[in-house]
Amino acid sequence: MTDLRAKSPAFGGPGQPTSPGELLTSHLENTLHAVLRIQERVGRIPGLPDGFWTWAALAALLHDAGKLPHGFQRMIGNTREPPQIWGERHEVLSLGFVSLLLSRLPAQERRWVAAVVAGHHRSFTGGADARKLPVFTQYGSDTAGEFTARFLPADEEQFSRLLGWLHRTARAGSLPVDEEAPAAGLSELTAQAHQLLDELMDRWTYPLGYGEEDGDGLLAALLLGAVTMADHLSSAHASLHQRHPLPHDYRAGFAERLAAKGHAVRPQQETAGETHGHLLLRSWTASGKTEGSLLWARTQIDDLALHTGGNPRLFYVLPYLASINAMTDRLRQELEAPDGIGVAHSKAASYHLARSLADGCAHDEVRSDAAGKAHSRAEATKNFLELVRVGTPYQLLRGALAGPVHSSIMVDSANSVFILDELHAFDARRLGMILAMMRLWARTGGRVAVLSATLPTALAELVTGALQQPVSLVEPPGAVPAPARHRIHTRLDHLTDEASVAEIQARLIEGRSVLVVANNVKDAIFLYEALAPLCTRLHGEDSAYLLHSRFRRVDRNTIESRIMNRFEAGGPRRPGLLVGTQALEVSLNIDLDLCHTSAADLEALLQRFGRANRIGALPAVPVVVHQPAYGTRRGAGRALWADGVYEEAPTRLAWDILTQHDGEIVDEGKTTTWLDQVYASDWGKQWHSDVKSHQRDFEDAFLTFTQPFDDRTALAESFDAQFDGTEAILSTDREDYRAALDNAPGSTKTGRLLADEYLIPMPHWATGLSRYEKKLKVRVIDGDYDPVLGLLSVKGLAQETYRPGEVL
Repeated sequence: MTDLRAKSPAFGGPGQPTSPGELLTSHLENTLHAVLRIQERVGRIPGLPDGFWTWAALAALLHDAGKLPHGFQRMIGNTREPPQIWGERHEVLSLGFVSLLLSRLPAQERRWVAAVVAGHHRSFTGGADARKLPVFTQYGSDTAGEFTARFLPADEEQFSRLLGWLHRTARAGSLPVDEEAPAAGLSELTAQAHQLLDELMDRWTYPLGYGEEDGDGLLAALLLGAVTMADHLSSAHASLHQRHPLPHDYRAGFAERLAAKGHAVRPQQETAGETHGHLLLRSWTASGKTEGSLLWARTQIDDLALHTGGNPRLFYVLPYLASINAMTDRLRQELEAPDGIGVAHSKAASYHLARSLADGCAHDEVRSDAAGKAHSRAEATKNFLELVRVGTPYQLLRGALAGPVHSSIMVDSANSVFILDELHAFDARRLGMILAMMRLWARTGGRVAVLSATLPTALAELVTGALQQPVSLVEPPGAVPAPARHRIHTRLDHLTDEASVAEIQARLIEGRSVLVVANNVKDAIFLYEALAPLCTRLHGEDSAYLLHSRFRRVDRNTIESRIMNRFEAGGPRRPGLLVGTQALEVSLNIDLDLCHTSAADLEALLQRFGRANRIGALPAVPVVVHQPAYGTRRGAGRALWADGVYEEAPTRLAWDILTQHDGEIVDEGKTTTWLDQVYASDWGKQWHSDVKSHQRDFEDAFLTFTQPFDDRTALAESFDAQFDGTEAILSTDREDYRAALDNAPGSTKTGRLLADEYLIPMPHWATGLSRYEKKLKVRVIDGDYDPVLGLLSVKGLAQETYRPGEVL
């Protein structure tokens, strides 16, 4: 046998290795170094034992030592025999090294190291729905002899050299191993591993008892996260970013930039920056909440660095993909950090690809190179490299799934700073989940800020209750006048009625830029087709745009870029038309002359208003609200929904408030009072009860950690269904998709990234309208699609037609 390896060789072509696999000692040493870098970044986590990072370092050094046997080395192609499946768990044999090297460590501490060594790949326990054989099931009934037979043969001399190397490396790192290297043979290694596995089974086969989960369960999840995160970083040969993109002197630079434009830091921004601890920042749209939150974040980063010794991460959390991409660009410009901001959502690589091709290059070679770089950037974010990341709550909430796959998210978010923008956009169930996770973030040293132009008192109280720590509410001072940007008008005509279309056409003829926001995709497409011909005839081919959720990625990226070129706030005011759905509501920094919208809940409407006369350059502009159509929708019983999307009760409550103020200028300093009226209603009381119920359910299911090493595959699938829809390609794109997969040079993942440009988001329930192709690993739909209008219809397997907007 050659030297022990941890990984298979890299291959450049069929059967042609380009480099041997990584040496086992190199991988173990790199993982040890990685956990020390993670410790430097995360720092001291509140409530955890002083030995936490020492145990993590020991586990990192020993986690893969069990790759010694001939069976494993043959499986990865490191013997003269042809590779074959081994079938055993190397991490279970690694327990023997834990026992031999840590015999003088207190038994309880040794068992913590052992637990994360044995659990860093597979769950210990799991029911019939476990996708992979749990460790205790695979080995729990073995006799000592049976257990030993599983892992032999192995080379005694290699074992002795490896044991000596591990001892020397631990001693060099001041880790608490015995003073002398143990003298042992392979039989003692397997015997010690078997005995320690029995101890783990006694501890972790059943849920923790009452009270234990408050400490031991969370400790187990975080310790496992530290080791698996180090393993990821070591395998990727990646280095954590050290320089924070949000600089110490951010406030000075921000004030200087404002002064150059004749402005000053606003009072609420100053107050936010002086706040220590959790924050609620409530202020109207375009009032500098983002910059205020960054001032607050810098203060928290300094606080946490001082008290924990770490380098806190900053997570900027938003609800929609379109708003995430826009916010990432905005932060990169604001912080002058083009490479320091991570994008943490499921389409991150696609985002990077779109940005790298922004110069219009379309040659295959250029696209493939850009795809490779984009994939690397997305992988870097997945491996936790950046100190500032923009993403969805979905990514962070997955940390609650814990286990070998997700627990690294938990340890990475400890002692971190979280900015949650537009929390109102989430329904009661998802909001409850986010509130539950906020409590965990606070418990593990995090600081949380919630920003919104529409923050009702009821939501503020829920956030405060979830954090269970003092929270500061910051608003513009009463002496600061609210902007007078919008004048309310209500119409009984539906947004798609002939009279409504004629009114919008008249505004286009006047040379205005008009925002039209429908509640569903079907209405948005109808309105665009009715209005765009006039607009383009009057103002040019590049004057009218449609944006909703049912576009291929490549088309959506193009549309978003063109929208920003035409309507970005602060740019020249140009006539035109922008039609869309709720994808336009949050964080797109656009500014049009007026708005026509279907009625929805009040938070959504106020956000839509904020995309007209955004910077207040005009006198109060019309925001025209049209009465929606109420009806039932598929799978929702007899309940009524506004245009098939928004709940009836809050929509009618919003309508009643707006009709009372018809013709008046919106006093943005009083919109919280309007929101509080909605949430004081019977509907609001039920909403509050629902949110609290969902919060408790999520805490009970995911955050008690009574079985931190149990299989959670089924829960993960259920979790994904709640947060993510699915994606599909058109049958007419099938060959282009295949060609993108097959023809991209280099990594298969690069080809998949190029192919993913053909994907169209679909609601999760719509999987029945598609067929899954195993070879391409993608769902395929038969649909009518237009690159300007998006997905028009889909024929299901039963030849029924789904039209976007029936249920959105």
